[in-house]
Amino acid sequence: MDAILEEVKIALHAVWRRRWLALAVAWAVALLGWLAISLIPNTYESSARVYIEPQSILPQTVGMTTNDQQQGIESVRQTLLSADNLQKVVKDTDLAKQARNPRDMTAMVTRLQTAITIKSQQDNLFQISADLSGGGFSDAENAKLSQAVVARLLDLFVSGNLAGDRSEALRSLKFLDKQLAERGAQLQQAQQKQVEFEQKYMGMLPGTGSIEDRIATARSQLADIETNLAAAQSSLSAVNGQIAATPATIPGPPVAGAPSGARERIAGLQAQLAEDQAKGWTDQHPDVVAIRQQIARLSSAARSEPVSGANSQPNPSYVSLRSIQADKQATVAALSARRAEIQSNLNEFAAKQSSEPEVAAQQAQLSRDYDVLKAQYDKLLSDREQVKLRVDAANSGAGAQLRVIDPPSFSRIPAKPNRPLLLTAVLILAVGAGAGVAWARSKLQTSFSTPEALAEASGLPVLGAVSLLRGAKQRAQEAQHLRWFAGAGGALAGAYALLLALVFVQRGLMG
Repeated sequence: MDAILEEVKIALHAVWRRRWLALAVAWAVALLGWLAISLIPNTYESSARVYIEPQSILPQTVGMTTNDQQQGIESVRQTLLSADNLQKVVKDTDLAKQARNPRDMTAMVTRLQTAITIKSQQDNLFQISADLSGGGFSDAENAKLSQAVVARLLDLFVSGNLAGDRSEALRSLKFLDKQLAERGAQLQQAQQKQVEFEQKYMGMLPGTGSIEDRIATARSQLADIETNLAAAQSSLSAVNGQIAATPATIPGPPVAGAPSGARERIAGLQAQLAEDQAKGWTDQHPDVVAIRQQIARLSSAARSEPVSGANSQPNPSYVSLRSIQADKQATVAALSARRAEIQSNLNEFAAKQSSEPEVAAQQAQLSRDYDVLKAQYDKLLSDREQVKLRVDAANSGAGAQLRVIDPPSFSRIPAKPNRPLLLTAVLILAVGAGAGVAWARSKLQTSFSTPEALAEASGLPVLGAVSLLRGAKQRAQEAQHLRWFAGAGGALAGAYALLLALVFVQRGLMG
């Protein structure tokens, strides 16, 4: 530690011995640095912050998701710095004074593109800033101009966001209407081709869909008809059997004094049988079995017994059975006719398939074309309705809400350069450069500041050191030189202080 302190003392002594060289270098570096700083124009910055608050209820219900709104905001931010928008900014501010021809306008637009920045600080929070300097304007004019540029950009940002999504939606709506008209015409043509094909080849087959589907439907119907026809024929056979066992006429009421014949007794037994069945007796009931046996014994006698025309009447059971028989016969006839029709159609279509094997492929192609066009048309129709709702929502003001958090600022202090900091840095650099040059100069001379340094350099023992004795005249000269050095160093500090004062006075005059 002592060695380090000794080295520091030696270095300071070497610099002090060459203090005039150090002061001259410091003045030179300071003057050059301060001159360079004075040539840097002041850049004044104005900024504003705007928050975009997307609607979270209505837009999502009409298809405007948060991602869609964010993309719209990004699109507005990207187009805000377009040449057209920047030309509007130039024309609406004092920059128009410097834009006397198209070349000057292009130069101004290029200048603004490098001077304007738009940053996203947080979600939906944007900062718009402009840095302007020089350009033939004073510092005060540049400060006001940067504020005016940001204000105009803020207006364009707000109007662009409100109108951007609306104009985009209107363009999309026109495009979708055009596509819908084209797809509608194509869909109508495909539907007409399907109708013509069905009339030519598939009109005789039931159902809808492809050929295979219609054939399957026809065969399913044919199977159902076969089942129903078998049931109807069985029912008709049963009715025919009942009619064969039922007489067409029955005797009328007995005539007073006339003997009772077999038919009258059968009629009475049948009436009694009907009454017993009405009571709920089954065919296994003893009384029912006995009555049926009596009717069977009397039936042969009744057939041989002459019928008295004056005393006979139509049998109601026979008339009812004949009516049921007619109904069953009509059902069997209808089912038979339908079966024959479907079978004939299947046979005819099978013959057409054999003679024209490309029918199935043609029908499949027509169905695919129609299905594709129908799906596209439905999708376009749905999209058109969504876009229409978005247009209505935008026209009703249901889009994003913009709030200006910080209006365009006006700064009396230039954003750059930081002159006080640069002036201070130049002064420190100048003092350091002067001390460094003086120290380096001392290293080029073969003199030693202490006996220890001489002994270390020569390798020989140093017996002692003789101090320099100064007279009164020499001390007076050294005092005078010291005053001159202090004055020159104080002048350097004073120049630094004067430059700082000028900087702050200039800022005060900005108002």
